[in-house]
Amino acid sequence: MTTREHIASIPLTADDPAAEASIGGLVRDATAHVSTLVRAEVELAKGEIAASVKKGVKGSVFFIVALTVLCFSLFFLFMALGFLISEIFGWWYSVGFGIVFFLMLLTAGLFGLLGWRKVKKIKAPEKSIAAAKDTVAALTRRGDDN
Repeated sequence: MTTREHIASIPLTADDPAAEASIGGLVRDATAHVSTLVRAEVELAKGEIAASVKKGVKGSVFFIVALTVLCFSLFFLFMALGFLISEIFGWWYSVGFGIVFFLMLLTAGLFGLLGWRKVKKIKAPEKSIAAAKDTVAALTRRGDDN
């Protein structure tokens, strides 16, 4: 015997055809059908979102691998630049690599400074904090009235 997942559905006909169609019964049935429909829509959305997230995770793994390979490849680029500088100017290899290292530090410092300036501009979400304080105050007052 296999077990199947229960899927909510809306019946197309009444359970009891001889049942009296009173307004209360119709409202009850309509409410049940709307509730079933909403639950089915939520389940459908969950399934679609889960499938999209899985595809996104699988795709992001490829991006992470590509970024890792790129980062390791930059090592060889900087070595080539060090050798190139040394060969062009006839300097020792240590001088060429020192120049590349200095340029890398300068670039890292520049981007660090730009990042720091952007982070300093971040402010607290004042509207959200005020709304949360108002909500807490309203709930606290309501509790004191009892």
